[in-house]
Amino acid sequence: MDDESRAELKKQITDEIEVQKHLIESFTETSKPVSPDNAIGRLTRMEAINSQNISEASLNSAQAKLVKLEKALSKVGMSDFGVCVRCANTIPKGRILLMPENVLCVSCAEKK
Repeated sequence: MDDESRAELKKQITDEIEVQKHLIESFTETSKPVSPDNAIGRLTRMEAINSQNISEASLNSAQAKLVKLEKALSKVGMSDFGVCVRCANTIPKGRILLMPENVLCVSCAEKK
């Protein structure tokens, strides 16, 4: 991976980190507990609790992805970053952004 590609990937990872931080902020708000004294109907309360649970799951997912992206960002400068450990082919940028913890290209991952 050349320096220009690394710089572009670093910017994309940084942008994705910002997106994840905004999502975490949003999900933190929507995953707050539903107050039991809230005068909403029984079904509406159940829907609110269900929505809260979905927000909590999304929050956990966003936090996990943020950690992986930050780890990937710290490794961007390494010479072996973005290179498949099996075949030494370049890992596509889209794959790195979606699954930053991956060290295999698509072909090698499919063979696994």
